[in-house]
Amino acid sequence: MNANEVIESYVADVAVQLPRKQRNDVAFELRALLHEELLARAEDGGRAVDATLAIELLQAFGRPEDVAARYQPALTIIDPADGHRFLRATLIGLAIIWSLGLWACLQAPIGSGGAFLRAIGQWWGQVVIPSLWWPGMLVVGFAIAAWARRRWPQTAAWQPRASDRLQGGRVGKAMALLGVLCGVYLLVDPRWILDVAFNGRAAPAAYTALTYTDTFLQRQAPWLLALLLLNVPLFALVIVHGRWSPLLRRIETVHSLVLCAVMAWTVFDGPIFLTIAADKTAKFFLVLLLVSILITLGLNLHRRVRPRPN
Repeated sequence: MNANEVIESYVADVAVQLPRKQRNDVAFELRALLHEELLARAEDGGRAVDATLAIELLQAFGRPEDVAARYQPALTIIDPADGHRFLRATLIGLAIIWSLGLWACLQAPIGSGGAFLRAIGQWWGQVVIPSLWWPGMLVVGFAIAAWARRRWPQTAAWQPRASDRLQGGRVGKAMALLGVLCGVYLLVDPRWILDVAFNGRAAPAAYTALTYTDTFLQRQAPWLLALLLLNVPLFALVIVHGRWSPLLRRIETVHSLVLCAVMAWTVFDGPIFLTIAADKTAKFFLVLLLVSILITLGLNLHRRVRPRPN
């Protein structure tokens, strides 16, 4: 990495922790300031501008968390540097708990307005109110983390990182590719699980439970299979290149959105399996997968930094 890339990495680490409305403006200002400081330090020391000098400057400038705290109003929850992370984790966790709880409460047949109101009341009393354990657990967790940081200050110096790096490296992506291939095989023949678990001696009712309906096989199954298979060349290209290029990132985003649309269609269109229990279980895991993909896409969009003035 050259000096410019080191500064870009540091600016991204700082700006991603700020509210979106001020993120790009602060990134633009901070990048200009750091470039000026870097040139001044190079002139004072009679050195050339390089990555080593940039890293020395940024390590002396401060941790990205501390620098981000200077640009935003400090929250009194636990630690100023952790306030926005705490609020974000609280809202995301409550949204997931409330959504899954509402979905579970509305599974029973609703034949009248009174039944609908009873379901909403059940959701409020059994899901919304008890879910307040989640913010309480976060308060305890963030408090312990803040105490640990003060008790044992961080000694490792900040190091730059490439924005297109692979999470988990090539090995992690290879494991993900293996998981996709297993998912393809499982989609083609879900009764394979019974053969593995019971050595082909499972009860006939178990095989019937994992038999697809004709509607699913004719409508959603071909789309799901095609979208899963598209992951194979995508992951293979990423493993070969060792990074995410902008084009591959755009392809992955479009692919994920289409996959989410097909999964939502599958959940709401009709039964997947012949038995009710197997169908509900499959749809439950589809909803979990759908939510996790949307959260990942949302986090990637939230973490995007494009330095420019407001």
